[in-house]
Amino acid sequence: MKKQVIILSMVFISSLSLYAQTELSLSEIKQKAVEHNIQIRSANRSITQAQEQRKEAFTNYFPQVQATGLGFKSSTSIIKTELRPSELLPSSLAQALPSEMVATIPSTIPFGMIDRGVMVGVTLVQPVFMGGQIVNGNKLAKVGEEVSRLQKRTSQNAVELTAEQYYWQIVTLQEKMKTLDAVSALLEKYEKDAAVLVKAGIGMRNDLLSVQLKQNEVESNRIKLENGLKLSRMVLAQYIGMEGKEINVKIEVNPEQMPAYPTLKVDHSEAVSATPEYHLLQKNVEATTLQRKMEVGKHLPSVAVGAGYNYYDMGKGTDSNFGAIFATVSVPISSWWGGSHAIKRKKLAEENAREQLTDNAQLLKIRMQKNWNDVDDAYKQLALAKKSIEQSEENLRLNRDYYQAGTVTMNDLLDAQQKYQQCRDRYTDAYAQLQTKIVEYKQSIGQ
Repeated sequence: MKKQVIILSMVFISSLSLYAQTELSLSEIKQKAVEHNIQIRSANRSITQAQEQRKEAFTNYFPQVQATGLGFKSSTSIIKTELRPSELLPSSLAQALPSEMVATIPSTIPFGMIDRGVMVGVTLVQPVFMGGQIVNGNKLAKVGEEVSRLQKRTSQNAVELTAEQYYWQIVTLQEKMKTLDAVSALLEKYEKDAAVLVKAGIGMRNDLLSVQLKQNEVESNRIKLENGLKLSRMVLAQYIGMEGKEINVKIEVNPEQMPAYPTLKVDHSEAVSATPEYHLLQKNVEATTLQRKMEVGKHLPSVAVGAGYNYYDMGKGTDSNFGAIFATVSVPISSWWGGSHAIKRKKLAEENAREQLTDNAQLLKIRMQKNWNDVDDAYKQLALAKKSIEQSEENLRLNRDYYQAGTVTMNDLLDAQQKYQQCRDRYTDAYAQLQTKIVEYKQSIGQ
């Protein structure tokens, strides 16, 4: 009775543990991985930065308004001079005055003015022609935003591929655990049969020991698999932002069922233009072209028109205000000396970008073909593994019949069982390998 209570308690605790686990499908795992990944968050911030830079560049189309103000108080008058009364008095008045009074008039009188004041002004300048720098600068900012989005897409592909690999790693370990369960059931039957024969005196005790040793080996492998499965789940949980939680994966396909041959191959020459890597190369060419045009624009004449309003008050009724309109033309003459070299440098960078586009486009096609070859190879390996399972099952059945007939030893039977287990494990590995290779191929063709 006590033993039954313990067993029921263990079953109840096990069911609670399974209930506490969060079971996630492959699509849910990918979504959570993308949401949690730091590279994706950085890519989102890069997109926002590029958007702000594009908006900043757009403001260059509008007039530049500047306001200035100045107030001052000097220790002495700013304007100083000397007055000569003898030069200011009319000669008739100087002759009429008594000589004693004329003698008291100083020869010079110091005079000063403006020791404080206020000046304010507003100026508006509208660029008319800046050598294309404003137009090309806005185009370049837009290219930068598009590049940020493409870089996010490539980062997302890498994150989803890693999440897929983690998913199939867990599925593989779970399937291998099922294989161990099947093998354990077989060994348990072999142990019972060997024990009966030994007890009847017609079997060898060595056969029983061989089965028990194989059972120990299977249990050792089970411990390793359980630890590997636990660690794989922890790694996946951390990768998708669920660290510390018990998670499990939903197996939405039956790995034991042989899938059909993948029919997703496309024309690689046409598929190149759909990949984010190719678009990034194109944007690099576009950016270097715009940078060259902007460098040329720096050394072209610039034209601007403007208007201004000014007010000043120097004290003692000297306040005044006025407005003005103006036009400016700036012609960089001496800068063409160094500017010609800068333009050549930008042109060479543009040529490099165009050559990289051509060369890397060919490498992208090679990568597509290589990934498709991997898919084809993985499927063929899976087919061979499936065939090996069928052959190992038949070999195991025959050896079991031969052992019961007494024509083979227990070691022969255990060897057949070992081959059966290895074939199933190879099939499980090949199935997971095929799934990840399909994802790699899809990403390489821009899907």
